[in-house]
Amino acid sequence: MTPEQTAQASRDVVLELGGAYAECPRTLRRARQLGLSGWAFYVAGRGGALGDVRPDTVAAALGFIAPEAVADGWDGARRVLPPAEVAAVHLAECCRWGVEQLGRFPRVERLVELTQRVVLAADASALPLFAAWRAMPVPDDHPGAQAAVLLHLLREHRGGAHLLAVRASGMSPLEAIISGPEGEAGAVAWGWQPPYPGVGPLLRRRVWAEAVTDRIASSAYAALTLEERIELLGLLDSARKGVRPAGSEPNRRSGREPGDDAHAVLD
Repeated sequence: MTPEQTAQASRDVVLELGGAYAECPRTLRRARQLGLSGWAFYVAGRGGALGDVRPDTVAAALGFIAPEAVADGWDGARRVLPPAEVAAVHLAECCRWGVEQLGRFPRVERLVELTQRVVLAADASALPLFAAWRAMPVPDDHPGAQAAVLLHLLREHRGGAHLLAVRASGMSPLEAIISGPEGEAGAVAWGWQPPYPGVGPLLRRRVWAEAVTDRIASSAYAALTLEERIELLGLLDSARKGVRPAGSEPNRRSGREPGDDAHAVLD
């Protein structure tokens, strides 16, 4: 189990657990309590770690969401709260979800120990969103909260790595979505307007981009020994089995993360 194999094998569970809190009904209720739509809470909650920057800067960091859709959510949130405050609430909801869902996991402290070493070893070069999130202070020291935040950071790290790989392959973010499993439906969900490019010429580049994503993400897992990498995969799988489903599937404008650059965009 090499670091690269670990990055590939952990992909699905990291994407799932690292973004599950955003689909939790309680998270969406919190957005409404703030006077925000789910979409505004998602965009400003995730991008707000960068501070009060321009919408096009946020769009560049998020990458896979159409700039117009980013501006829609970002400007809507800014009319209510500064983006940094929205991000802080987003982080608090991640912690709350972690306490509720991962706090009962018998080996949560070991999960925290291993994922923390991976996150701290991750190279943040050209990954501004991951770097911004990693620099945010975690408001809850409960092991479940810590685990949820670390999984979110691993998700952001892989998301940023995939954006780099897609651009290095010569594809645009839209082309990466179109060539993925959700195709045009994914493009619509992320706010991209037709006409859409053909899929055929993109498939080989997508395969290459997926391999490069694993390669970029893998360097962080080199912080663990072979035995620890195997152990981490087992812990992640066990933790996922203990998580209750969100119980709702809101659409994009009400807060659903279309894989958060994950299932729709990240292989």
